[in-house]
Amino acid sequence: MEKTNMGTTYAEITLKNAVDVGMVQNGFITEEKVRETTVRALVDTGAITLVINEAMRQQLGLQVHSERETTFGNDIKAICKLTGPVEVHWKDRSALCRALVTSEHGKVLLGAIPLEDMDLMVNPVDQELVGIHGDKPMSLVM
Repeated sequence: MEKTNMGTTYAEITLKNAVDVGMVQNGFITEEKVRETTVRALVDTGAITLVINEAMRQQLGLQVHSERETTFGNDIKAICKLTGPVEVHWKDRSALCRALVTSEHGKVLLGAIPLEDMDLMVNPVDQELVGIHGDKPMSLVM
């Protein structure tokens, strides 16, 4: 985990093509064939989901399932691609989500849905990711 003195938190995460992971589980490909990458992501609790750029979408081989109007933090609106499933891994935790795709070189943002799924939050004092319920992730059903 990397932090800055301006209230910005970054985390090293690994992204995997979840379709590839399923192909491994079903014996169709070997684990070495799973398309994945490890990146430095901006932890953005204001973003709804995972946000990646087009180059990363292509690198991971993620299919585009639809497009969605998106409003960015600076109130600019754009139509963004919405991908198929991505596995997000942080330390010993993982989440499955879709990703919004921004421009060719946009930042990777780790948003609220994968954070919630991994039972993580930003500790505002230390500016780092921590488990909401301690060392083991917990799921809540209400």
